[in-house]
Amino acid sequence: MHLLIVEDEEKLAKALKKGLEMRGYAVDWLPDSEKARSRIIMYRNEYDLVLMDLMMPTLDGAALTQAVRAEGVTTPIIILTARDETEHKVDLLNKGADDYIVKPFSFEELIARINSVLRRPAESKPVVLQVGAIEMDPATRTVKVDKGEVDLTLKEFSLLECFMREPNVVLTREKLFDHVWDFNLLSWSNVLDVHMKNLRKKLSTKHNDTYFETVRGVGYKLVTA
Repeated sequence: MHLLIVEDEEKLAKALKKGLEMRGYAVDWLPDSEKARSRIIMYRNEYDLVLMDLMMPTLDGAALTQAVRAEGVTTPIIILTARDETEHKVDLLNKGADDYIVKPFSFEELIARINSVLRRPAESKPVVLQVGAIEMDPATRTVKVDKGEVDLTLKEFSLLECFMREPNVVLTREKLFDHVWDFNLLSWSNVLDVHMKNLRKKLSTKHNDTYFETVRGVGYKLVTA
């Protein structure tokens, strides 16, 4: 596994590099966040995971994470932070971090978190989902069609997110019910059909090349022309 450490504190960076190399990882280190931004974007397929410090001059870890995610980089990122506030940690995750670890931390905890992140699917989804003319930001819960914002209910948003994460794939009625509603709602209820009708109407524009296809007796599919 090839890791990149982005850390301006030399002593900590060298200690992490040595410890990780002793565990069998190939490790690069960059103390400059701007150079790290270019490296991560240019060599996005070379690294299996990036460890970056939050507090760095010029571009901090949160801004750096957001910047590379905006470029479509899906490489897993773990942020090293000294701040333990819930709001702060939520913000890091919303900006695209896969995990965080609060300083001071044990090396064994770091290894466990690295292993946990690396066990996840290799192709993580970008922060902002884009399918055809539809753009969704799950963090801010906003949806745009042809750059115009669309007002969706909570259920409509949840339904659309299921389709955005698996475009051009038939999603069964059972799967959609399992992801959007609780067990108290019967899967043969017509509530799904009502919500799909509303979604179609709200997302329909003259220039939209994305639409829902009904697969009779099975479910629905989000299709891009």
